[in-house]
Amino acid sequence: MNGFNVRRALAIAKKEVAHILRDKFTLIMALVLPLVVVFVFGFAIEFNQSNIPTSFLDQDKSQTSRQFIETLTSSNYFKAEPLFSFSNMPRQLESESSKAIIVIPPQLEKDLLSGRGGEIQILINAADNQSAGSILSYLGQIQKMANAKIFCPSPILVPNLESRYLFNPELSSKWFTVPGLMVIIMTMIAILLTSLTVAREWESGSMELLLSTPIKPLEIIMGKIAPYAVLCMIAVMIVYYCARLIFKIPFAGNLFVYLLGCILFLITYLAQGIMISVVARKQMLAMQMSMLTGLLPSQLLSGFIFPVENMPVFFQTLTMILPARWFMEISRQSFLQGSTLWQMRTPFLAMAALMTLFVFVAFKRFKKDLEP
Repeated sequence: MNGFNVRRALAIAKKEVAHILRDKFTLIMALVLPLVVVFVFGFAIEFNQSNIPTSFLDQDKSQTSRQFIETLTSSNYFKAEPLFSFSNMPRQLESESSKAIIVIPPQLEKDLLSGRGGEIQILINAADNQSAGSILSYLGQIQKMANAKIFCPSPILVPNLESRYLFNPELSSKWFTVPGLMVIIMTMIAILLTSLTVAREWESGSMELLLSTPIKPLEIIMGKIAPYAVLCMIAVMIVYYCARLIFKIPFAGNLFVYLLGCILFLITYLAQGIMISVVARKQMLAMQMSMLTGLLPSQLLSGFIFPVENMPVFFQTLTMILPARWFMEISRQSFLQGSTLWQMRTPFLAMAALMTLFVFVAFKRFKKDLEP
């Protein structure tokens, strides 16, 4: 009677399954939300830009300037329109009808042919610094292509620079975004739903009935988290097959290693959800705490959108205690780079340590709260 009883844990799990089947919110969160999130984020988030509204003022009107403009307009990056005077430039930038204005000075071709070199002025609306960075990057590529055309008779003047993009040859935003969605979706289901389960028992008064039975705290924990663990793994499979079949994202790694990472991450956040539920005892408070400690950090500090390496040192250090940061590395490296378990040993060891800590604290807190 004093040891762990599987039958009692299964009875708790059966009770939780019955509640899940009656609760439409839980089923939607577990089965429908992953699909919605994958499709919305997968199709809506696009870091590569195209048809950027651009204006150009050609004061040279030479063959060289026409070749540069032709290279600019023939690319998919820019949608270029001519300007005929300087007076329209401020209004174009302020109204954002043009994100960038290119000013070609007079005698550009003459300066180039004389060996003095030429300069082209670029004015960019940098209110959105991300768009400004993309425009500069694209213009650099346009410059290389234009140089190849202009100096074609003298190829020695143009260095031959060949670039190869590894792991994401098409520079597709979907290849970068969708593997990271595994972290967001598992966080939503694991921490949010689990944080409500014990709080719901306290609110309904059924926790007192459980305490009056011979059932042990560990049996309650295992019985309650087991159904949500199954739901999370179903969500993992949904996202995985959407990534492979719909978005055509390759999976270069070992599936068993990746599932091991999923299990470590899942257990960690299930334990955190239980801990929140025990501390809060109110479903609304538990939901708010799970949003603040789980969902927001997983989106903002995990590297999902903003690279951890670009954050200030304080936040880079802070992310080390977030399981989402480490699982984000495992997910993307498994999908795109095909990294082995040894190559990903740092995120695996960090997540295993955090899992052990979270499970220990959650169990101790849960046991202290339940035992008379």
